[in-house]
Amino acid sequence: MESRALTRYVGSSPRKMRLVVDLIRNRNVDEALAILKFTNKNAAKVVEKTLISAYSNLVRKLDTGRINKNEVVVKRAFVNEGPSLKRMLPAPQGRAYRIRKRSSHLTLVVEHLENKS
Repeated sequence: MESRALTRYVGSSPRKMRLVVDLIRNRNVDEALAILKFTNKNAAKVVEKTLISAYSNLVRKLDTGRINKNEVVVKRAFVNEGPSLKRMLPAPQGRAYRIRKRSSHLTLVVEHLENKS
């Protein structure tokens, strides 16, 4: 069984966000949370909150009570590009440079590993 969590319009560029997301893909939730806790990036806090939300969604979906975090794996994790805010920066000789403040959408899918015995 799997569950997912979305965080949209995160104020970080997708390129920076993917650096953090690549660290936790295909790892169990307990290990992923430990990695995120000690990752020195601002995006790690957002990914950590989303991962906890995905885990909680799975616990609620299964209706069996508690699930050990070692039994749950980050099956898919990806970052898509969100809308960009366009801003202008004054430049020499009456020109203006365009600045794009990028945003991103984060999707995490976690899966419960059931004992196949």
